Amino acid sequence: MSDSLEKEELGNEHVLTGSEYQPEEPFSRVGDAEQRRIWRKLDVYLLPFVSLLYLLSFLDRSNIGNARVAGMSKDLHLVGLRYNIAAALFFIPYCLVEVPSNILLKLFRPSRWIPTIMVAWGLVMTLMCLVNTYKGLVIARIFLGLAEGGLFPGVTYYISLWYPRQMQAKRVAIFFSAATVAGAFGGILAYGIVHLEGKAGLHGWQWIFLIEGLLTVIIAFSSYFFMYDASMLLIITYPETAGFLTEEERQFVVQTLKEDAKGQATHFDMKFVWQALTDWKTYLQIVANMGLLIQAYAVALFTPTIITNLGFSAAGAQLLSIPPFVCGCICTIIVGIYSDKLNSRGPFVILGAAVSMIGYIIAYTTSKPGPGYAAAVIAATGVYPTIAVDLAWAGGNAGGDMKRGVVIAMVIGIGNLGGICSSFIYYQPPRFHKGHGTIIGWLGLSIACSSILMWRYHILNKEKEELCAREGIDESMKEKYRDMGDESPLFRYVI
Repeated sequence: MSDSLEKEELGNEHVLTGSEYQPEEPFSRVGDAEQRRIWRKLDVYLLPFVSLLYLLSFLDRSNIGNARVAGMSKDLHLVGLRYNIAAALFFIPYCLVEVPSNILLKLFRPSRWIPTIMVAWGLVMTLMCLVNTYKGLVIARIFLGLAEGGLFPGVTYYISLWYPRQMQAKRVAIFFSAATVAGAFGGILAYGIVHLEGKAGLHGWQWIFLIEGLLTVIIAFSSYFFMYDASMLLIITYPETAGFLTEEERQFVVQTLKEDAKGQATHFDMKFVWQALTDWKTYLQIVANMGLLIQAYAVALFTPTIITNLGFSAAGAQLLSIPPFVCGCICTIIVGIYSDKLNSRGPFVILGAAVSMIGYIIAYTTSKPGPGYAAAVIAATGVYPTIAVDLAWAGGNAGGDMKRGVVIAMVIGIGNLGGICSSFIYYQPPRFHKGHGTIIGWLGLSIACSSILMWRYHILNKEKEELCAREGIDESMKEKYRDMGDESPLFRYVI
């Protein structure tokens, strides 16, 4: 696989990202051990904090599932499809704001944009404790989706600006694993919080919204200072001005990214937005991602309910919802590491989807609590690793800074419309045949789309290699092709 370039420009600052480092003087003296130390230093400054932000985001959007089994359905009279509608309406504004949000992230400082949307959704979540009608719940969920929509695509895009393509899956996996931690953490929190039933005149489910919302608001306000004034974290700066790096480390990072550059465009221009909108591969990535997200959201929204219908108590269901997410978290990180090590994406997506499909086939064919619960664990273990790898795949194969940002936002934004499907397929307890069957079908579609993409990327790489050999195209001509994005003959797709 030949190198590829992704480069970030902000004013007079440049951030370049690529895939494989082939150092030139004076950086050839940096040994492998020193390189690993520098990349670990970047990880320490960047990943923990953004992972915490996404943990809070996923916790706040999915805690409605815990609130449901804690008595919200009874208190708000969520009969029929009312709960499903409330869960689904979150995804409409959530998806609509993702592309505009990534464009704004490009134009404004992330250190201001991300904390601001955090404050907004934290306040919405906190005030949801005052909801006492079905209509109020619906309105609150709409505003929650509107406020949360920019975080996940924004941070995914941001990570793609910092690491070579071959190093991105592991970092996105660590970041995305916060979602699985949120699922487990949400179950533990809900189990403890519901014991506040009746305190201060609030039901246990209202306390879930209040406490988890306040936690987000506190972290959001502190992040204004933590992300800029105090620690000068990566999220507010760029490699050439990263204050936490020594001069030698900073030069190494910048030069490493330049070596992978291949001259891809970095400036804002609507033609790069149109490149993303008119690329058929983007839409195949969207369908593949949607098939995975339908299951991921079904796991988050309905796992406590499904476990309850297996015969476990409501409190027991809160605790038993933890192991599937823990297994998903561990596998997400492991798969991300090996995906980077092998510089491969598609096979890991296909394998994970197949494992998850096995879990749903078991769930579809059994009515016993033991196998049914094991199926839930298998399903979560399979699907969560695929999402992180799939996002690294989509972003890494979009050439050029602006196109990459739009592609990531489109894949996440449109793909998240699958959450609407997730919200309406689990309505026939206790076996939930239609829900399980729908997910099996979508997982099959994700496997098919990923297989087509692998085949097409392989063909395109071969054609580019032949063109370069025939026409004598090499890296000295990269400026000629800088506005072509991944259509450049110098660009190679990750398979």
